[in-house]
Amino acid sequence: MIYRSKAPLRIGLAGGGTDVSPYSDLYGGAILNATISLYARASIEPLTENKVIFESADRRESLSYDAVYPLPLDGKLDILKGVVNRIFKDYGKLPSGFRLTTYVDAPPGSGLGTSSTLVVAVLGAFAEWLKLPLGEYDMAHLAYSIEREDLQQAGGKQDQYAATFGGVNFMEFYGDKVIVNPLRIKDVYLHELENNLVLFYTSTSRLSSTIISEQQKNVNEKKDDSIAAMHHLKEQSVMMKEALLRGTIDKIGEILDYGFEQKKKMAHGISNPQLDEIYEAARKAGASGGKISGAGGGGFMIFYCPKNTRFPVVDALNKFGGDVKRYHFTNNGVQTWSI
Repeated sequence: MIYRSKAPLRIGLAGGGTDVSPYSDLYGGAILNATISLYARASIEPLTENKVIFESADRRESLSYDAVYPLPLDGKLDILKGVVNRIFKDYGKLPSGFRLTTYVDAPPGSGLGTSSTLVVAVLGAFAEWLKLPLGEYDMAHLAYSIEREDLQQAGGKQDQYAATFGGVNFMEFYGDKVIVNPLRIKDVYLHELENNLVLFYTSTSRLSSTIISEQQKNVNEKKDDSIAAMHHLKEQSVMMKEALLRGTIDKIGEILDYGFEQKKKMAHGISNPQLDEIYEAARKAGASGGKISGAGGGGFMIFYCPKNTRFPVVDALNKFGGDVKRYHFTNNGVQTWSI
C-alpha cells in the first residue's frame, strides 16, 4: 500500500502578519486568504526493513536513517523529521520503517505558505496510514505546534489552517484560539477575481523568519508605527471580506495597495528596490494594486488588474525575468487516500 496526501498552497489577500504572536495575543488578528491549485504532496510507502527514508523530490534531497526515534534535527529536511518525531511522541511506535516522498509545487521561501502546507500534507499521509483521529482544527493546530514549538520556526498561524480547511476563509486569531469562517462567495465574483488577479513569481526567495522576528520585536518593544500598521492590516481584512461578499471586486486593487503600504511599515526588508520597481511597472501597465505574498522580501507578488489590463500587466512583468503562474481557486483543504 501507498498512503498519499495533498494540501493546497494559499494566497494571502489581507491582514497578513496579524496572525503572528505577540500581536495576535495582545490585540487579536484577522486574515483573509484563499487556497489555490498549487500543492504540497506527500506519499508514505511502508518498508520491510527498519529504515526511514526521506525523498524530497522538488529539492532533490534524499536521506536515510535507522528507524530509531527521535530522528536527529540537523538542518537537513528537519520539517519532515519534525513531523515524524511528533507522530512517534504522540501516537507511539510506528508499524514499520517507511519511505516518505514529498513534492511542493512552489519553491521554499516563495510566500505561499509552502513550509506549513508541507507539514499539513505529511500529517495527512500519516493520518491516512495510521488512521489517526484528526479533525480539521486538530490537524492545523498540530501542524502549528510542530513548526513553532518543536522546530522553533518563526511564523504565524494562518498557513496551517488554510492548508487544512481550504477555500476562501476569514480567520480570526485570539491568543491560542483560532476561528475559521468559510466565506460563501458567488461563483461569478470568484471567477472575476481569478481572472483579474495575476500571480507573479519574482524568481527570488527570502528567509521569512528574519522579517517575522523583527516584526515580533517591534510589537514587544511597543513601536507605535509598526503596531499601528498591523491595526490597519486587520481593518484591511474586513474591507476585503466585504468587497468579496458584496461583489465590489474592482475595489480589491485599492484594498491591496492600501495593505501593501501598511505592510511595509511593520518591519524592514518587506520590500526592496527591485520589488518596488516591479510593483511600479505593474501599476503603470494598468494594475490598480498588489502586494508581496507572505512575510515579504521576495517570492511571489500578486496584482489586481481590472477590466482587460491583465494582458499589458503580464507583458510588463515578463520583462523582469520572473514567471506568471496560472492557478485556480480551490474549495478543498488537505485530501488523503491510499492505493
